[in-house]
Amino acid sequence: MQLPFAGAIDCDTHPAAPSIKSLLPYMTPYWRTQLVERALHTVNFTFTSSKPNVPLSRRADWRAPLEEDANIVPTLRQELLEPFKLRFAICNVLHGSIALFHQDMAAAIISAVNDWTRDHLLANDPRLRASILVSPTDPAHAVSEIERLGEDKRFVQILLPVMGELPLGRRIYWPIFEAAQRLQLPICIHAGSLHRTATTGGGWPSHFVEDYIAQSAAFENVLVSLLAEGVFRKFDRLTFVLAESGVSWYPALLWRNDRMWRATRREVPWIERVPHEIINERVRLTLQPFDGPEDTVAMKRLIDHFDSDRVILFSTDYPHAHFDGLNALPDGLSEALIQRIAIDNPAETYTRLALATDTAQPVGASA
Repeated sequence: MQLPFAGAIDCDTHPAAPSIKSLLPYMTPYWRTQLVERALHTVNFTFTSSKPNVPLSRRADWRAPLEEDANIVPTLRQELLEPFKLRFAICNVLHGSIALFHQDMAAAIISAVNDWTRDHLLANDPRLRASILVSPTDPAHAVSEIERLGEDKRFVQILLPVMGELPLGRRIYWPIFEAAQRLQLPICIHAGSLHRTATTGGGWPSHFVEDYIAQSAAFENVLVSLLAEGVFRKFDRLTFVLAESGVSWYPALLWRNDRMWRATRREVPWIERVPHEIINERVRLTLQPFDGPEDTVAMKRLIDHFDSDRVILFSTDYPHAHFDGLNALPDGLSEALIQRIAIDNPAETYTRLALATDTAQPVGASA
């Protein structure tokens, strides 16, 4: 199903990540020398879960050349911004440097990625917004990046992978949450792993499909961690966006969480309300990849089980191959619900979008 109106906000867009060669101008002489002497400027750091030649990684009709930085924004206009008539697209530049064990090297590359994003994406189209890339393994550098870039209102959230060394509710990560809340930046928890531990609860998988399907279980683990560790109470103005998580697992987790909380609530007295009420207030899920049933009646029933029309955010997950043509929406959604998913929910989640100074259509208005 296609969007019936213009002005949607794409909450998960993936421009091609910059090469190390493109990042060298943003680095100190020391790091330029280090990367060149190690021949690392001739390779790219990519995630196992985001290989460019895996069919799921790029739709067949979205194959414009992206080798040069100059091609990236024109390609986004041609393949994404214009066809979907988008008001904004939030760029999540996933870069494998966040998984490096060398923290100083990782910090240098991550900062360069953020500067490249500012100069090559945000500066070249007023419809583009972006996430601040940080690594959960280095909270001090993450906070410094949030503070360095947070005053630029075109950066609208913080980007973290769903799988790291510890569940994201743990207190080692709280400085990141504190900085994000202070600057009114949601935390985007995106599918992906640092590969420090096995990507499934049963150990290391053999195949890509195992890793990909297991991501939804990782999102369940993170949600329970944030709730049980008291993150939602400690940071009571912070929103968490789960990107590329799928949606079909969500209602079942809410039901199980409520039931288990009733049996164990004495252990976590800071959870003072039924968990699904807290989660629905504080958590958002991007639409694609939509993994719900194809049957329209069953799909509507799934959405009803969310017990809220505020949870889902429109996304294309560009350029991943989750749908054909412009049919980014599942069939059977009412126009009122589409309006909420495509415009109202993103505008409420990303309050910085209201600060836009370009001449495009105002946030919250549909054509």
